[in-house]
Order: sequence, then structure tokens, then C-alpha cells
Amino acid sequence: MKVTTPRVIAVAVVAGGLGLAASVWFNGNPMWRTQVGERALHAATNATAPAPPAGVTPATIGDPMPAIALPGLDGAVVDLRTRYAGKRLLINVWASWCGPCIEEMPELDRFAMAQGEDGVQVIGLALDTPEGVHDFIAKIPVRYPIVLDTPGPADASVWLGNAKGVLPYTVLVDADGRIARQKIGPFTHGEISGWVD
Repeated sequence: MKVTTPRVIAVAVVAGGLGLAASVWFNGNPMWRTQVGERALHAATNATAPAPPAGVTPATIGDPMPAIALPGLDGAVVDLRTRYAGKRLLINVWASWCGPCIEEMPELDRFAMAQGEDGVQVIGLALDTPEGVHDFIAKIPVRYPIVLDTPGPADASVWLGNAKGVLPYTVLVDADGRIARQKIGPFTHGEISGWVD
């Protein structure tokens, strides 16, 4: 086959067109961009985390949700796997001293109230003292349930995949009880609905 200038140009145009089409699809597909970006950020953040204590295995996407049973604000222990069995669950890890956590809480509260009993259930997991959380809730009330844990190398957020302990940290658990998504950092306005879908 003889290579001619028109053929080279035609091949270049076709290759360029395919490259442009792929670029538009990947960059215009928010789900692909978001999930790939989240996984890369999550992997990079956890790569620099200290090794978890013996016996602690941080969950990754596709893993069953770890067994987590923590006290609520009333002191009663809530077993998350049992209480929310068969439902999608968004667990948002936060603390009263975390500025980005505080900024996203009204958005989480609006989302939770829009879901009702049959939608995605939202629960706050506070790595804080009971007093700190009660003081915070008195100033900025939220209507979704909150459970408490003590921050540390084996707290519930580490079990949920947050090996470095960055806040806020959010996990989406599917109706089968498996980790569907993990997010480091706060939600922006209007982001939650798209993130859970």
C-alpha cells in the first residue's frame, strides 16, 4: 500500500476525531469523572496513612460494611448493620471542631429530610465528645440520627476505609450492606443527590 499525503491526513483526522470523542465522553461523563477522581484521592490519601492496628482492616468499595455499634445521643447503642438492614445508608463522619464538616451539615440535613423512610438513610458519625456534639446540635440542629465514637487509630471511620482519619468522610452503603462509595472531603451544594445515584 502506498502512503500518500491524503491518506496520512485522513488517518490523522480520524484519529483526532476519535481522541476528541473519547475526551468529550470521559470529561463529560460526571459519574466516570467523579468515581475515578474519588478513588484516586482515596488511594493517594490512604497510601500515606500509618498502618492500622493489628486486626483492623479498613473497608474498600465492594466490601461488606463493618460491624459498627455505637451509642446515639441518648446513650442507646445503635447497631448500624441491623438497624439499617436492606436500606441504602449514607454515613457521614464529622466532628464539631471540623469547619468543612459544619459547612456541609445543612446540606446533609436537607437531603436526609427529602429521603423519608424509604430513601437513603443518613446517619452522622461524630468523632467527638458527647458534650461537644450536644453543644453543636444546640446551635446547628440536624434531624438525622447521630452516633458517637472516640477518635483514634481504630475508630469506626478507619473501619469504614478512612485510614488517615481525614474529615469529613462519607460512605455510601448499598441495600445489600456493601460499601458502594467512599468520599474524602465535604459535599458541595447540590452534590449529594448525584453522588448517591
